[in-house]
Amino acid sequence: MERNNEEYIINQPNRYNNELRRRSVPDSPLAYAGPVNKERGTEKYTDPAAAASGIEKTGAWFKAEFPEATLHIEEINPNESLAQDVSSTAVLTPLDDDLVGNVEDPGDRGNWTGRFDFLMSLLGYSVGLGNVWRFPYLAYSNGGGAFLFPFVLMLLLVGLPMMFMELALGQFAALGPATVFGRMCPLLHGLGYGMVAVTSLVGLYYTVIIAWAVLYMFTSFTSELPWERCHNPWATPNCYSLKDAGDCAARNGSVYYQSTCFNSSYAEENNLYNITESQNHTSRTAPAQDFFERHILEISEGIHDIGALKWQIVLCLLFAWLLTFVALSKGVKSVGKVVYFTALFPYFVLTILFFRGVTLPGAKDGIIYYLTPDFEQLKMAKTWVAAAVQIFFALSPAWGGLITLSSYNKFHNDCYKDALIVSISNISTSIFAGFVIFSIVGYLAQELGMPVDKVVEQGPGLAFIVFPDVVTRLPVSPLWSFLFFFMLITLGMGSEFALLETVMTAVQDTYPQLRSKKVYVVMIVSILGFAGGLIICSQGGMYVLQLMDTYAASWSVFLMAILECVLIAWIYGADRFLQDIEQMIGVKNRHWHNFFKLFWKYLTPGTLLFLLFFNWIQYSPMEYAGKKYPMWADGIGWAMAFIPVILVVGIAINHILKAEGSLLQRLKTLIRPSDKWGPAHKVPKFDLTDPEGQRKILTSNAAFSASSPFETQI
Repeated sequence: MERNNEEYIINQPNRYNNELRRRSVPDSPLAYAGPVNKERGTEKYTDPAAAASGIEKTGAWFKAEFPEATLHIEEINPNESLAQDVSSTAVLTPLDDDLVGNVEDPGDRGNWTGRFDFLMSLLGYSVGLGNVWRFPYLAYSNGGGAFLFPFVLMLLLVGLPMMFMELALGQFAALGPATVFGRMCPLLHGLGYGMVAVTSLVGLYYTVIIAWAVLYMFTSFTSELPWERCHNPWATPNCYSLKDAGDCAARNGSVYYQSTCFNSSYAEENNLYNITESQNHTSRTAPAQDFFERHILEISEGIHDIGALKWQIVLCLLFAWLLTFVALSKGVKSVGKVVYFTALFPYFVLTILFFRGVTLPGAKDGIIYYLTPDFEQLKMAKTWVAAAVQIFFALSPAWGGLITLSSYNKFHNDCYKDALIVSISNISTSIFAGFVIFSIVGYLAQELGMPVDKVVEQGPGLAFIVFPDVVTRLPVSPLWSFLFFFMLITLGMGSEFALLETVMTAVQDTYPQLRSKKVYVVMIVSILGFAGGLIICSQGGMYVLQLMDTYAASWSVFLMAILECVLIAWIYGADRFLQDIEQMIGVKNRHWHNFFKLFWKYLTPGTLLFLLFFNWIQYSPMEYAGKKYPMWADGIGWAMAFIPVILVVGIAINHILKAEGSLLQRLKTLIRPSDKWGPAHKVPKFDLTDPEGQRKILTSNAAFSASSPFETQI
């Protein structure tokens, strides 16, 4: 197809702008004409050279008088790399705001008030409850210190490259995941919706865990914590409290057995001394465990027995959603201030608990178990899969939250440094939390007379059994309990804000008219989230939570991450994307460029494909606390896991059916960036011809940004 050049520019500006990204400025029929003076309805150029060049204004851009030419649209490869001399690439974003026509301004989306706001929000999102209860348990069950090796390796192979990729993508386009992939590659538009689906499912049960912490926090307003002793009605016969045992022993040699204190003569007659000695190595339970499972949850016999709603948890869930609504109703500017506290306060409490934990008797055994590697575990694929899954829970790539948070950045923010800072902070927090947890686990093992690896069950019980027990050993234990659970709430809220913001950004980017009604959008999303979490507030809710935790963000997230790497590194082009990034952060380094190109194209997707394969072949039916899930429950779990896949495939098929031409032509069209693709911000570009790669913003007439704006009207 051939078109007259002038006619094509006027009638299809966006598509022409995309083509210009691959042409140098001298070859372009568009040029920047300098600032404009407006006098009585007429416009004159203040730049004499521009005025003398015969350049005529057309809308927001300027058309030069070049010989007539024709464009061969089909012959242009939209996926080829940009020219190596980036500074000569035609860029259509003028420096002077007066020259901007109908360029879409992302200002109505909102922006972070400063880089530190974004950094704290990112830290609060990535450092969450999983660092406190998920990472220590994975280390606990996958070889102790040996688990640190695959965890760090997965951070380098998958976590950091994926995090940097997504931060750069969101910052470049200033769009959330539901929209950005549709503009970058319409065929994989559903990839963003798949990420939003994962985020929505995780947000449902994540808020319930926050609700548990809220309930514990309110319960702490007592003179004595209710999980300190075993005389409560919910205590099991095997409940063993060190305080009760100490009080009993002080009564002339009395014996503490099955939550009861027997005098020495009765104990001797009934052989209780030998019984209690043997009990040390069998079935003791901590009061905190009985309190959590038998009082807070009143846990049922299995997922088949959902039971009644626990109204205390329901009220706390409502409280958690109200907090989220208040924090997010004013947009990212209000969130940016709240996260200063939610991101930093947990470190204060963890530090206090660390120094207390390492001074407890038995702490040394727990820490030795944590640091001693069991290299046999490294031969098992499940250990490597667990490390990769934890990276996805820690840094949250392929969930959509990273893209969402970075979409509110300034265009020239150094997202590479942000990715490094948050990645290092996250892994450091996880390892530090492991020391805190294992010092306490070692203490519990000594108190209960059990091996370190048999003390507690998996899952959030580590946070709601181990930590509550240790605060009972601190002076003024209700105060420390309040601080600890308040810390859990702040950890959870920092992540929950980003999860919910991802969903809301998806809605508002898809329907921009709703941006002015943000409060109502937050309200509706919060109500739906509260309703969806009610089933987890039931007596069988723990089984539902474990099911969602296992399936909602497991292999489907791996698959979406692989597709994301294929889209950006192969379809859009790794060189092309890296040059977009170079124009944002002002760095042009060949080694840096080749490093991320290697990871995005080969190492990261290859590692994920390997892990996905082993995740499938080592699949086994779910179980919790020794109770196997019925087949129908596993079926529901698989259905949850397939939701993102269905969205990706379904939306791709829908786009193919709506496109024109043969199947091959449709696919070629759909893998090209849409007419609206490009940076949303009206920004200057960095001069990357400087061999030192210094950040020097051009201000001359030839200065354009690295990419065309989306939504340019002529």
